[in-house]
This record gives sequence, structure tokens and C-alpha cells, in this order.
Amino acid sequence: MNICILGSGSWGCAISALLAGKGNNVTVWCFDKLEYEMLSEQHVHKKFLPDVKLPKTIKYTMDTEEAVKDKDVIVIAVPSFAVASTVSGIKNSFNKNQIVVNLAKGFEEKTLSFLSDVIKRELGSDIKLCMLSGPSHAEEVGRKLPTTIVAASENEEVANIVQDVFMCDYFRVYTSNDIIGVELGGALKNVISLCAGVSDGLGYGDNIKAAIMTRGMAEIVRLGEKMGGKRETFFGLTGMGDLIVTCTSMHSRNRRCGILIGNGMPVREAINKIGMVVEGIVTCKSAYKLAEKYGVEMPIVEEAYNVLYGGCDIANSMTNLMLRDKKAEEMD
Repeated sequence: MNICILGSGSWGCAISALLAGKGNNVTVWCFDKLEYEMLSEQHVHKKFLPDVKLPKTIKYTMDTEEAVKDKDVIVIAVPSFAVASTVSGIKNSFNKNQIVVNLAKGFEEKTLSFLSDVIKRELGSDIKLCMLSGPSHAEEVGRKLPTTIVAASENEEVANIVQDVFMCDYFRVYTSNDIIGVELGGALKNVISLCAGVSDGLGYGDNIKAAIMTRGMAEIVRLGEKMGGKRETFFGLTGMGDLIVTCTSMHSRNRRCGILIGNGMPVREAINKIGMVVEGIVTCKSAYKLAEKYGVEMPIVEEAYNVLYGGCDIANSMTNLMLRDKKAEEMD
């Protein structure tokens, strides 16, 4: 197939290597000129994936029309905040026979919209859209380590096509029609991962991190069902699976940022030190507002919001969580 990857960061490069390795004709659109020159000349992303040599068959461009024209599949591999502007930029070159696959996880901050809705708003509600999500660090996919992921679409045929396009001996793809549940799990786990990192940075042990993960999942389920997601989705790869990997791995930029914040580093400084987009920071604000909008109790998200945006003391926030009113354990 002829495939375009919009975005040349770690995820875009890892996926481009996978797809090119399967014999597809892959073109990667780069936003940054220095990144474009580095990839075109050296076939490696020295900053994000220094150990991954990218196939020389991959083409690179800074022209969106060249990237999108005559492609069978368009893969969106930019941060959540850039999805709207990136998709808007391909309107004139896009046609509705093309399949759009989104890799970004999060919400549109201003409108609290799902990214699938943002993409449909820009390209049309009847496009062939699929969301690809699950426990999948680019660093491991780039090294061809075994990974499983989910292709979610309201159109079963589209999900099946994407499954065939991406699946290989180290990248297993399942399908789902619960696009809401898959998006919510992928977005909200970043907030919980950030909190798990803060716990590590404070020097707390495995006991409380396990509790943050488990009770964090209870909050995800609570909001997810209220917004229309299927309960079982949140206990699958795009929910619990993605939560586990981001809360426990040092590949997770959200966890690493949380560790720095737990160590006492100011939030902005911690983000700058990570050197990549930390989705959990922005998603925390969206999750807090969605919890208010839907009347859902999310104490971990609330305390994270208070620390990140209200200037609250981290240790006090943990005490607040530990001394909440007594109750029976529930997952809804």
C-alpha cells in the first residue's frame, strides 16, 4: 500500500519502520526542518530512537500535499494538541476513499472533544477512521519487540483493513468497535501514569503504586461508562494493558515527568527536562473538567489537578487521598 505518516517523532518513526518493513511505500511528513534533514540524510532519529535504523525506502517530505496525495492510508502520529491543525492542513489533498489511522491519545483541550471527533470535524463525519491504541512504547516497537495493540473503528471493514496493514510477527493487532472506550483508556491512563511517577519520586513503595493503578482504573471506568464506553474495554489492552505499561516503564514520559515532580522539580522544568510532549499534564485538566461535567467522582485526578494547576503540596494531596471517607471497594 501507499502510506503517509503525518509526524516524524518517536511513534511516527517506529510505525514507519514497521510499515516499510512489510513492503509498503511509506512517506513521512516532517514538521521540523532539522528533523527532516536528519531523517533524510541519516535514516535515524538520533534524539528519540537512536538505536533504530530506519529503512532507506522511506521517503520524507515537508509538503503535506506531497505526503497525502494518492495514499491509501494516512497515519496521524502527532501530539494530541497538534491533531486539529495537522488534519486541517491536509483538507485540500484528502479524499474520502483514504483510510485515516490516528495514533494520538488525549482530548482537544479547548472543547474537551475526542480526537476522533476532532478529525471528523475537519475531514467529514463519513470518513474511514480508525484509532490505534494499546500498550506500545515506540522504543520497543522500533526494536521489533513483541507488542499487541487494538484497531478501533465504528466501521468493521475499516478495522479489519487496518489490522491487516499493521499486523506482523512482532506487532499483533486486535479489532474493536468501542472507539469511545479505546480513546478514553488511552488518554486517561497518562494522568494515572503521571501520578504513579509522582509516587515513585516521593520515595513511596510498590504498595501505593499498585493502589494508584487500581483505583485509577476505577476512576477511568467510572467516567468511561458515563461517556458511553463499554466496561469490558477498560479491562483490555487499551485500558488496563496501557495503564500497566505506562505506570511501570521508564519509557513512559508521563511516569518520568511524574518522578521529577515528585522529586521537587517545578512542573514546567520537569516537562522541559523530558524533552517530549507529556500528554498527561494537559489531559489531567481535560479529565478534571469532564469529571465535573458528567458528575463523576475522580479523587486521584482531582488531587493531580490541584498539584499541577492549583499549586497544592504533593504530600498533602497524598494525605487527602489516604484520609478520604471510609467506603467499600467499588469499580464503578
